[in-house]
Amino acid sequence: MVTTIGGPRVLLRQLRETMAEPLASQERLDKIVALIADNMHADVCSFYVLRDDGALELFATKGLDAQSVHLTTLRLGEGLVGLIAAEAEPLSLDNAPEHPAFAYRPETGEDKYNSFLGVPVLRSGQTLGVLVVQNGDHRHYGEDETEAMLTTATILAEMIATSDFDNLIKPGSDIDLRRPRMFNGVSFTEGIALGTVVLHDPRVVVTNFIADDTDAEKRRLDDALATMRVSIDAMLDHGDMAGGSDHREILETYRMFANDRGWVNRLMEAIDNGLSAEAAVERVQNDTRARMLRQTDPYIRDRLHDLDDLANRLLRVLTNTNQPAQRELPDNAILVARNMGPAELLEYDRHKLRGVVLEEGGATAHVAIVARSLGIVAVGQAHSIVSMCETGDDIIIDGPAGTVHLRPTPEIEQTFIDKVRVTARRRAHYAALKDKPSVTRDGVEITLLHNSGLVADLPMLEDTGAKGVGLFRTELQFMIASKLPRLQEQVDLYAEAMAIAGERPIVFRLLDIGGDKVVPYLRSMAEENPAMGYRSIRLGLDRPGLLRTQIRALLVAANGRPLKILVPMVTETFEFRQTQAVVRKEMERLRRAGQPVPARLELGAMVEVPSLLFELDQLLPDTDFVSIGSNDLVQFLTAADRANPRVAKAYDPIGLPRLRAMRLVVDAARRHNKPVTMCGELAGKPMEALALMAIGMTRLSMGPASIGPIKEMVLNLELKPIRDAVAAALSDGADGIGIRDLLGEWVDRQKLPMG
Repeated sequence: MVTTIGGPRVLLRQLRETMAEPLASQERLDKIVALIADNMHADVCSFYVLRDDGALELFATKGLDAQSVHLTTLRLGEGLVGLIAAEAEPLSLDNAPEHPAFAYRPETGEDKYNSFLGVPVLRSGQTLGVLVVQNGDHRHYGEDETEAMLTTATILAEMIATSDFDNLIKPGSDIDLRRPRMFNGVSFTEGIALGTVVLHDPRVVVTNFIADDTDAEKRRLDDALATMRVSIDAMLDHGDMAGGSDHREILETYRMFANDRGWVNRLMEAIDNGLSAEAAVERVQNDTRARMLRQTDPYIRDRLHDLDDLANRLLRVLTNTNQPAQRELPDNAILVARNMGPAELLEYDRHKLRGVVLEEGGATAHVAIVARSLGIVAVGQAHSIVSMCETGDDIIIDGPAGTVHLRPTPEIEQTFIDKVRVTARRRAHYAALKDKPSVTRDGVEITLLHNSGLVADLPMLEDTGAKGVGLFRTELQFMIASKLPRLQEQVDLYAEAMAIAGERPIVFRLLDIGGDKVVPYLRSMAEENPAMGYRSIRLGLDRPGLLRTQIRALLVAANGRPLKILVPMVTETFEFRQTQAVVRKEMERLRRAGQPVPARLELGAMVEVPSLLFELDQLLPDTDFVSIGSNDLVQFLTAADRANPRVAKAYDPIGLPRLRAMRLVVDAARRHNKPVTMCGELAGKPMEALALMAIGMTRLSMGPASIGPIKEMVLNLELKPIRDAVAAALSDGADGIGIRDLLGEWVDRQKLPMG
């Protein structure tokens, strides 16, 4: 053993002082790893953090090449660091390069080091990162040193969760702790709820991590354990705890754990290593949770909930914290709990409460019945959600589907916002319009379609009367999954989408991932301009297995029905032709296997990269249709990042240059007799939709909430004079008047409803 007696306690005091110093974030982290290296008499100390894309990024080091910080990454399961992160278990080696999992990274200069000790950095059982020390000589780190490192990791876990740590995260990236997650539960009620998490039984926040007097901390722990045991015994002795009841069985389990000497000994050992009593409880529960989460035995996993509750009870006693019976709720609050009774639900302000998510419970439980009677959206059996979320997190409940989206992506959030809007805006005059043909007063038919991405919003086709789905974003299934969806999972999703749509057509866009659409289980690297980087069909053609699997899934899901596939972000015609060749091979494969092929297969290209505007006459003969993606096309045409508010609003998307570019596509499609659809954000905004119709576009795809307002405008519109006026403006300029102002005059003249 290398560390001296009292070493861990000395280190923790030094860490506490460092945390209080007015240092920049990286400087503080660099000092922390230097302190750990010195205390452990190690040549190297390195700290890796798990990002939301599944990569472990080197955030700080003493001993490795400093230039490798924030550049070196390992995947989960890759190398010794990845192995520790995946298994959430410490690893001690006296000859690390000989281990089969060892991964050499030349930029770090680590090949000269032999002995190795790495421990997971855990919070609520989740791996946040890995802390490592290394030495040049061959030696073995013992249990005491491992305990010291685990104790230090407890401090680092809390540091990662602070806002101060955000300064170290690259733009466009985030840590795994905050990545979006989806839970499949059981529907209790109908409805959709968007809001913020309020933990019904919030975890006690530990603020004092370091023990000044270990003997005093042990006495505090002994006293708290005694108090907790007495309270459990008192509850068991209560008259309503009849033998055999569920409540009694739970309390008996609590009593068993509370008197378990192994559990108590681990708590005492954590205090011996310098932690306060509260931090010791959190540290031991983190380790226990990490191990039990990786068990397949359902009985063991169920006991995890009991241990969580017991640890939280003990923390409440230690901190003298009692939750008030009723708390002030924020607007649009969504309660998240392991379980709760109907009386507890009724204690909350139902005017601010939008939904309830439970880890347990069933659709016939009393709390579910009360939720239905109150009109509160509720989902149960969302396993482990309590430990995955924090009060204040964004959350969406899809009642009918029984799904919960925690920290949803902007695309998923927009999908559900649209769904809520449609529900809320079923005004009488929109409902009356849904079956009316979408034809202008001078006889121009305008086809109105949905943009979609989840099966959950497809039933809205019936509500809006749309003619079909002009854009189905297939990447959303990949973004909300914890691992790459298998072929059959993709087939099931696409088949279900087609079944719901019935005779209405659906245009399935191939995967548009990469850039700002992070998929945690696919390798990615930091890019300065992700929107113009390794994404979309570029990624698909570079990873043919991924592309072939999705195309195969779409063809199989069609099961003989017509199928439309859209190729995103085509930059040059050869990319479309390469994708076309993959589709043909998969079609031939189906035929050879004797499986049904689509009755009619249409393959289209998405026009969103400006270079394609100069290849339209080469591209269009090969396509069956084209779609314009205005979001990317406008940002590329203006060199203005649409995610940057300082420049995104500087250019009118229907200004003369952008409208001229879009008219190039419309005119080329007309020459080649190919349908063209606008499926970007512009189609769902009345003034922008009017501009698109004015340049000859008659197929508009938009969010479901926009169908009613756009159709109402179409029915009241005389389009020909507006087309003539806009054509003149595009050709000759508009005598100083902008397109938006020009259209505004026509809106006033024709008294058009604008939503």
